[in-house]
Amino acid sequence: MSKTLKSLLVGTALTAASAATAIELEVTHWWTSGGEAAAVAEFADAWNATGNTWVDGAIAGSGSTARPIIISRIIGGDPMAATQLNHGRQAQELIEAGLLLDLTDVAEAGGWADIVNPSSLLDACTLDGKIYCVPVNIHSAQWIWLSHAAYENAGLEIPADWNEFVASAGDLEAAGTLPLAMGQQGWQQNIAFGAITIAVAGLDAWKAVNIDKDADVARGAEYTAAWEAIANARELARASNVQDWNQATNMVITGQAGAQIMGDWAQGEFAVAEQVEGEDYSCLPGLGLNPVLDTGGDAFYFPVNDDPEITGAQKELAALLISPEVQVSFNLAKGSLPVRGDIDMSSANGCMQKGLGILADGGVLPSADIAFSQDSMLQIEDLMAQFWSGDMSAADAQASYAQLIEDAD
Repeated sequence: MSKTLKSLLVGTALTAASAATAIELEVTHWWTSGGEAAAVAEFADAWNATGNTWVDGAIAGSGSTARPIIISRIIGGDPMAATQLNHGRQAQELIEAGLLLDLTDVAEAGGWADIVNPSSLLDACTLDGKIYCVPVNIHSAQWIWLSHAAYENAGLEIPADWNEFVASAGDLEAAGTLPLAMGQQGWQQNIAFGAITIAVAGLDAWKAVNIDKDADVARGAEYTAAWEAIANARELARASNVQDWNQATNMVITGQAGAQIMGDWAQGEFAVAEQVEGEDYSCLPGLGLNPVLDTGGDAFYFPVNDDPEITGAQKELAALLISPEVQVSFNLAKGSLPVRGDIDMSSANGCMQKGLGILADGGVLPSADIAFSQDSMLQIEDLMAQFWSGDMSAADAQASYAQLIEDAD
């Protein structure tokens, strides 16, 4: 067992790869933007410091691009040693097929049940009482990011909430600034949809639809108001001609756009650009109206293999990813919140402190990856792409969405 793992799991009997017999592990993920690359380097450096070798298997594109490649390799008999997925239901069929490593012994040795907060993240890694993944962060999607340069150029105050942002849009346009940056992908547009829905329709309506799958609420007045707000947001983003989320974030960083609705991982891009929270940009969780977090995020799974040395190294890596030091360094770079509730995050910036405060107050919601199957998620994202890229009316989109909720699994 390496010195690193011994320091993490003193007194346990967990078998792991030793630094004396260095092991190469290929790790696949879709973290390829500037901020994401800086964050994953924290994992790689920590693993390499044990005497083992991190073989980076970055897959360009979003998770929707990478996941089919990852799953195809595992099913096809060419598995990587470890892979990023979102904690939730994405890996359920792989687990049921016996293709992913049982990490229950690692979790019990490390006391994950006592340190993972909220506990739903570990529950999302658990099937039939066994733990198959290590959650590494908490990502939330309900944020709007505001460019100080854009607002200063227009002679405007920084908005305090979504309503003030909408009211400022005309003056931003008059100053030659795009009000809302938006990448042209369904998953990004679905993030904006969810954030605006929580802000406009309210938490009770959101929970009824996303947790209880209540199609009547999805057809009701609260969601009508939300869809009208989303149709307005579509117009504010009409001139946003970028594809990827980090390109939209860059528009905010450079003052080309007033704002972007995006998850907290946008913070990594601001950090790489050496922007300072409160001086160069501001953030509003819950769009400043309903400050809550959905507790989505990333987890690592480890495909089964026949080599006991590889298996031992996989378990060592799993323990390392959730260790206190690595949790701090990775999440500070990523802009996400740590899954451990027992570590010092006092060095985090103001946006992360807002998230930590909401988490401490219990203002958490399940992520879409936990609430919906992948089939349902893809259907919703397809609807969002169709709506945002065309002229579908808010009423027609609401009707289609309500039917998807009625059929959701």
